[in-house]
Amino acid sequence: QVPLVESGGGSVQAGGSLRLSCDVSQATYNSNWWGWFRQAPGKEREGVAGIDTDGSTSYSDSVKGRFTVSNDNAKNTLYLQMDNLKPEDTAMYYCAAALGYKLTISTMLGQAVSNYWGQGTQVTVSS
Repeated sequence: QVPLVESGGGSVQAGGSLRLSCDVSQATYNSNWWGWFRQAPGKEREGVAGIDTDGSTSYSDSVKGRFTVSNDNAKNTLYLQMDNLKPEDTAMYYCAAALGYKLTISTMLGQAVSNYWGQGTQVTVSS
């Protein structure tokens, strides 16, 4: 596995903001899609937000309008700006890099030719 390294998680009150970062330099040359997934205790991993080499983004309905995914190619860094956080956003957040055709957060897990993951960073939102 190619290691991706997340940072920026933490604890925040509802309505607050956090920005997650992910160093994707280890996967830059063999990926054309990058994104964020999350997994809460007892739940399946779900796609949150993603971006491809053309800058096209995709978001889950639960975060649309509150989260923004972006990347800085010069720094090989992927970001997830999370605003207006809710207690239901509490989860372990994972950065992912993948190679495939027109991937989105809905298709990546099933259609990527290859994918790479970080170790995760915890986000906890209190009410």
